[in-house]
This record gives sequence, C-alpha cells and structure tokens, in this order.
Amino acid sequence: MKRRWIMLLIAANLVVLVALAFVYPHLMISPGPLMAEHAALTTDCFACHAAGRGAAARKCATCHALPDIGLRTTKGVAIAKAGVKASFHQELVEQDCMACHSDHQQPKLTRRSTKSFSHALLRVAVRDNCASCHSAPANEIHREMKVGCSQCHTADHWKPAAFNHALLAPAVLAGCVACHKPPADGLHRQITGSCAQCHTPGRWKPASFEHSKLFALEGEHNTACVNCHANNDYTRYTCYGCHEHTPERIRAKHQEEGIRNFENCVQCHRNGGKEHGSEGGGRGRERD
Repeated sequence: MKRRWIMLLIAANLVVLVALAFVYPHLMISPGPLMAEHAALTTDCFACHAAGRGAAARKCATCHALPDIGLRTTKGVAIAKAGVKASFHQELVEQDCMACHSDHQQPKLTRRSTKSFSHALLRVAVRDNCASCHSAPANEIHREMKVGCSQCHTADHWKPAAFNHALLAPAVLAGCVACHKPPADGLHRQITGSCAQCHTPGRWKPASFEHSKLFALEGEHNTACVNCHANNDYTRYTCYGCHEHTPERIRAKHQEEGIRNFENCVQCHRNGGKEHGSEGGGRGRERD
C-alpha cells in the first residue's frame, strides 16, 4: 500500500512538471535568455518551437523574409549598416536556420556547438560567384585581375592566398614596386632597373645575382654600382675610367703579352689584384 502511494506521488509530480513546462517553458526548460532582438518572445516559446520537435525553420520564415535577411528588418526597413552585400540565405542547399544560429545565450558549459557559416552550404552556382556577396578589393593588384577568386583564394579563408604572378598582365608584372616596397639596403638603393634582372616572380630568394662569382667587390672595388654599370644597365659593365684602365693602356699592356681578347676583363681578372685572377691565373686568355 505504501509503495502504491509513493508511485502515485511520483506520477503526480511528473504531471505537474510537464504542465509547468508547457505553461512556463521559459522558466522550466529554457537553455538561457534570448538575444536582445527576440526578447519580446521570452514567454512565447511556441513562436519558434513546435511542441516536442524543437525550433523549426519554417517558423523563422514567418517573420524573416529570406531575401531581406541582413539587409532589412522584419518590418521591411532597410538596415543602415547592412552586414552583407546581398542576402544569400535563399541560396542555401538546405533551409536550416538552427545549423548556424542560436537565439538562446546558453551558459558556456551547456552551450550547444553550432556550425559557423561555411561556403559549402551554398549552391555551387552561387559559391563560384564571389561577387554576388563580396565586394571586390579595390587595390591595384586586384583591379588588374581577370580571373576568378578561386585561382588564389579558397572558400574557407581569404588568407593565406596561393598567389601566382603569372596571373598578372605583363605590364603589371613588370611593375614590381606597384605592390612591393623596394628593399632599403645599400645595394638595392643604387638599382633603378627591373627586379627581373636578378629575381623571378616565383620567389624573391634565391636570386640569380651573386657578384662574387663574377668579380669580387674587395677594397677600392667595393664601390658604387654606377662606376662599373653605366645608366643602371646591369647587363653590361666597363673597367675603363678608373686608374690606368683606359682603352689605350689596356690594349698596349695586353698586346705586349700577346693577348688579343681583352674586352671581357672578368674572364681573367676575378678580383682587383694586379695579377690575374685568383681562380686559375690567366685562364680564358687567347693568344695569337
């Protein structure tokens, strides 16, 4: 008999709890307060929830028109600072509002994990048309681009990008300083020619330039580039104009030794010493 009364008491409590959950759901089973914009619905859980089935996207659509989300209020008034360029919600593969949104500010320990927005939720045709939602960058490099964003960027992150200089128009490709700040070291400050003389668009380093392989810049020869390379033309050099290096003196001295090919000085002289270069003495000389 006593056990029967206990079971009846338990059953009565359960009935009361269920009744209270329906009468005061915001007090009994709410996971947390609603966001400020929906605070007026605090006592009307069934405005968004279906009994026993949770929140339903179709109920969201009774107030929020899909084409207006992020652009206009539920009353059709334009939002001054719209968060998006165009509403994309109608282009989702599945209209599941709760997949990304949660109106309840749940405690951290009980907060449900919700998916953040992913471009994979969009239909393929919209996903490939970035400009339908995003404004194109206004910097010079992007203004010259004639290819799709996916050539450099992924749908997951804008940065880092897999940029390829080959995508640039030739005129833009040659103007490195339009995007890159010139190096401020002593060597580069002297050079006004194209970066392509030493560097490739693929990588800044390694560079093809290594002066010591051609001529060691030692002692008095460690001087300004223009002393040997006139008019910033680094494809050519001259040794004339310094010390005894005049065409007449060079010709006379070399002819005394039977050397006829003396136009390319560094072929034999790899440094500024008076003797022939340290790498092989008179290597490369041609005699008659």
